[in-house]
This record gives sequence, structure tokens and C-alpha cells, in this order.
Amino acid sequence: MTASLTLSGMLVLDKPCGITSRDAVNRLQRLVRPLRAGHAGTLDPAASGVLLTCIGDATRLVRILQLLPKTYLSRFTLGQSSDTDDATGQITQHATPDPLPDPVTLTTCLQRFTGVIAQTPPQWSAVHVNGQRAYHLARSGQEFTLSAREVEIHSINIHSWNWPHLDLSITCGSGTYIRSIARDLGQQLGCGALMASLQRTSIGPWQLNKALAADKLSHESLQQYLIEPVRLIGHLPVYPCTAAEQESIRCGRRIPCSPDRLQAAPAALADPSIALLSADQQQLLALAEADSDGLLQPRAVFLHGTTGN
Repeated sequence: MTASLTLSGMLVLDKPCGITSRDAVNRLQRLVRPLRAGHAGTLDPAASGVLLTCIGDATRLVRILQLLPKTYLSRFTLGQSSDTDDATGQITQHATPDPLPDPVTLTTCLQRFTGVIAQTPPQWSAVHVNGQRAYHLARSGQEFTLSAREVEIHSINIHSWNWPHLDLSITCGSGTYIRSIARDLGQQLGCGALMASLQRTSIGPWQLNKALAADKLSHESLQQYLIEPVRLIGHLPVYPCTAAEQESIRCGRRIPCSPDRLQAAPAALADPSIALLSADQQQLLALAEADSDGLLQPRAVFLHGTTGN
């Protein structure tokens, strides 16, 4: 069965451990050919949980979906470290500290990792180094140094602590490596630590308990779980458009911006995109940016065919 060429939207998948994010997207791709499919935020093969997957024109929303905060449940194992900063690598055992870290000490250390911080990615990561992925260089035994990058970690909360297992809930922005938090915590405590497990429980408003299991993908579940593009832009400023403006947008032309119609984003974003909607706010027409003349220039247009009612 061939998908409708106008099909567009997002599926919230529950990716299991043991497959890559691309594997999950490929399962979707087979259902929606010849449409495009992609995802908004990689999960490592050893991790599970929420994976936002987009099809059709909605793949052009991946960039703005990646701006949303992500929440994880993770178990750190203290007293160990590894070359990958998780349990999949070559593990080194460390001496058990005496006394053991108490909850107050752990909380104090973890709070140092919240806010906007400089974080060094793991050596085994997808970060580019001179045009190559870091994990390729690490696998071949090459020596290299990764620079710290600015990331934002909104909160870290302890769920349980029983040596050597530390269970945490972490909410963070795009580009954050939970493995790096484990590594850096172990270094601060002086006993080593690695990430033993990771589950992504939410991205923005989309929760794991409403996600579709990746192995349940079918034409029927696709229709049931597909979220239309207009429901994906709740974190952006919104501008409802008239019918005349809609025709200009269809042709990629700029439109004037009336300040009384511009609805601000719920929170500040590091992105200039404005969602242009139909007058009834039931259809996403385009993503636009304000230019130097104060006009709204469409950058990604979602209108097709002739004008509807």
C-alpha cells in the first residue's frame, strides 16, 4: 500500500533497546514510501523511550521539535567507569569509597550540573571531529580531544540511592549527553560512575505512556496515532492569516506583520521561527521569519494545491 502524498504529521514512538533510532525510522519509512521520514533527536541503541518521528512535509519541523526539553530516567552505577561512559564499553572498577556518598553530597554535586553549563561529549559519540564521527576515531584507536559545548540542564532529581545504584530523573535541552553527567559526577566524587541505563520519558508535551511501540507500526496505527502539523508548533509564536495573506504565503511572498495578531511563544526560544496559521488556527500554513523590514518571510510552506474553504 502506498501512502497518500499529502500525508504529513508526527508519530510518538516508543523505541526499544537494541535498535538504532534510524532502524525505528526505517520501519516507518517502509509504510509511508515514497514520503520522507525522519526523527527529532537520536536515542542510542542501548536507550529506550520517546522518539519523535515525522513524515511528509512535517519532516521540515524536525529542527523546531529538537528545541523542546527532554526528560530521562537513568540509572548511574558508581564505582565504575568506562571508555564509552556507559555500560557498553570497557569497564574499569574503582575502590569503594569510605564513607559512601550520602544523599546530601550527591544532591550538592548534581546541582553543579544544572543550568547552562559547558559539557564535554563522550569520546564514543556522534560528534564530528575533522569531518569524522568521534566514535569512528575512538573505534580505530586514534587520539583526539573533544571541546566542551554549551548545554542546558533544567533539573536533576534523585529517585533512589542504594550503593552503587543511583536512579535519577533529568530534564535537559538538546545536545545534552546523560553519559557525560554520569562521568563527570564520578570524577567529582572520586569513585567513578557510568550510565547503566537510559529511558526517555518525554519530549515537550509528548509522554512515553501515550507513545506507540515501534513494533506495533502498521497502516492502521499510523492513522490512529498520527499528529497533524498544526499540533506540533505550540512552543512557537503564532500568527493567524487572512485568506489574501494565505495566497501570498502559497507563492512564498512576504506578508505584513500586524502586532495585534502576533501571539507570543509560551517561553523564549533560540529560534526565530513564527508559525503562520489559517484564520481559524486549524491549519499550519508555513514557518516564517521576520525580516529587516518587519515583514514575515515564509521559509517552509505547507500549503498545497488550490485554496480551500
